[in-house]
Amino acid sequence: MRTALTIAGSDSSGGAGIQADIKTMITNGVYAMSAITALTAQNTTGVQAILNVTPEFLGQELDSVFQDIYPDAVKIGMVSDKDLIHVIAEKLKQYKAENIVVDPVMVATSGDPLCEDTAEALRRYIFPIADLVTPNMPEAQALSGVKVNTLDDFEGAAEIIMDMGVKNLLIKGGHFMGDAVDVLYTPDGNYSMCNQRIDTKNTHGTGCTLSSAITACLAEGMDMVSAVEAAKNYITMAIANADKLNVGKGHGPTNHFYDYYNLKGIL
Repeated sequence: MRTALTIAGSDSSGGAGIQADIKTMITNGVYAMSAITALTAQNTTGVQAILNVTPEFLGQELDSVFQDIYPDAVKIGMVSDKDLIHVIAEKLKQYKAENIVVDPVMVATSGDPLCEDTAEALRRYIFPIADLVTPNMPEAQALSGVKVNTLDDFEGAAEIIMDMGVKNLLIKGGHFMGDAVDVLYTPDGNYSMCNQRIDTKNTHGTGCTLSSAITACLAEGMDMVSAVEAAKNYITMAIANADKLNVGKGHGPTNHFYDYYNLKGIL
């Protein structure tokens, strides 16, 4: 069976972070593993506290995974300390990890900042070894240093970010008021992918879910364009069925198991 590893923070409410990653990877047909970078006390209304693991412990987590069940693909999510970023980069290079997807988590759906002072470490140590980076519009703006308010702004930001060594870049347009337009930049050309916007407040963990679905698809051997397209179809359906879950008082999670729940008649 193909395998995938998520390196990210834990979400105590289960809608984002490693909980969302594991749900997504399993649903998309791979064996999921995790290396936790931080514990978070959070729910659908916000992030209340963050407790980072030590660099030494994160290194031990990664050693344990790679020395026993080698992952076919790796997703990097929330990392809120530059020393942890250094460890991740060193270990992934040491074990010659492949199919590395980076979701540069900086702001939660609720608007709470998750990471500080990590952008430079991501640029310097992680981006050059990444196969795909998946920023949303605010993250693309923070990483590139240029305004990203419209689709026309994507090109300039993409050029700057890819000059940091990124092989492929997916800028997500979910912050648009109209249809959600994402643009995938690859060495072979650019691909615009549009999905109809779904009217729901239940979007907690969408970035985690999309990047994890891409990771699972890459682990299964898909090429980059096909993996992104398949993952976008998955997240679209997970959002479309999110209101059937409708849990929490704020931005509820997407419905990762919509197929299973529908099959069993649970929702």
